Amino acid sequence: MKPICSTAVCTVLFLVALGSAFAQQVKTDFDHQANFSQYKTYSWQSIKPANSLWDARIKNAVDAQLAVKGWTQVDSGGDVAIVAIKTTQTQRTLQTFYDGFGGGWRWRGFGGMGEATTTEQDYKEGTLVVDMYDAKTQQLIWRGSAEDTLSNKAEKNEKNLDKGVAKMFKKFPPGSAKS
Repeated sequence: MKPICSTAVCTVLFLVALGSAFAQQVKTDFDHQANFSQYKTYSWQSIKPANSLWDARIKNAVDAQLAVKGWTQVDSGGDVAIVAIKTTQTQRTLQTFYDGFGGGWRWRGFGGMGEATTTEQDYKEGTLVVDMYDAKTQQLIWRGSAEDTLSNKAEKNEKNLDKGVAKMFKKFPPGSAKS
């Protein structure tokens, strides 16, 4: 009877499977009704929780990816508002989405009557979530998340951050020929 695989081949297959298990998990989703060709500028709304070292690193990584896509950052009044959430521990977050009739993320006092849906989302340790909102309608138009992007090893963090954000924006904007 012939062995199914040699020791060397089995070891290589095991290491590939092990590497895949520890690889960054990147997910994106977007509003399929949004016309991404109308967006050319963006403004940063916030990064939560705030940390001056990571704020600049996250902004730089996202700015670099959006610049490649032809988007321009403006201090305020961009077509899109960006919110980034970073977790350093496993946490459950509540995300509220509004129907467009007076809702929004309660940004700069906007709001009013409207329907809201709240969902729970568990994010693993070291996850970065980037949300993009249409600045006029205040509706979420795109979300990207990258797990295992932030770790407790400082020397790996910037490399992991850049790699995770690049994967996140690889096919951005949705439906474009530039993806």
